[in-house]
Amino acid sequence: MAEPPSWNSAYEGSPPWDIGEPQPEFVRLADTGKLHGQILDVGCGTGEQVILAARHGAEAMGVDIAELAIGRARAKAEERGISATFQVADVLHLDQLGRQFDVITDSGVFHVFDDEQRSVYVTSLRSALRRGGMYYMMCFSDRQPGDWGPRRVSQAELRTAFADGWSIWSIEPVKFTVAIDPNGAQAWLATIERI
Repeated sequence: MAEPPSWNSAYEGSPPWDIGEPQPEFVRLADTGKLHGQILDVGCGTGEQVILAARHGAEAMGVDIAELAIGRARAKAEERGISATFQVADVLHLDQLGRQFDVITDSGVFHVFDDEQRSVYVTSLRSALRRGGMYYMMCFSDRQPGDWGPRRVSQAELRTAFADGWSIWSIEPVKFTVAIDPNGAQAWLATIERI
């Protein structure tokens, strides 16, 4: 499995999305009991959302294509005494994990894909999420001004991507906390059920 050099090299330093704690929106989900059972965090980076879920009693696993990120996640979980699983894996091929989860979380992965990869990604998610399972996703929003950063995503694009075999419960305007801007970045938080 060859990873894009950019993802691994991003973790040679400190990428702007690695804020050293979980995104506040995922803390809210955990505090309201949404992160339960067997959870998979896709594109887990250094593992903050995985550790959060594990702290709330979930059997939590994180996957990322960047080996450096997975190494940091494992070290962080060990330092904090948290039992969680981390694995180098390609989120476009989650079927290779050979299992399904109750919940999948995604903090900043969906928006990295072009249109063609997007449909592959949604199929991959479907393979790893049990029927009736929930997918909680934060992605960069088309409400974000300017043109720096990742591709902007509209609500219409989300509804199109998850039109077949999914039920969108909500798409809420929220903000990503990022290390490079104290105001954060405009995002969508989508709650989507696999049906």
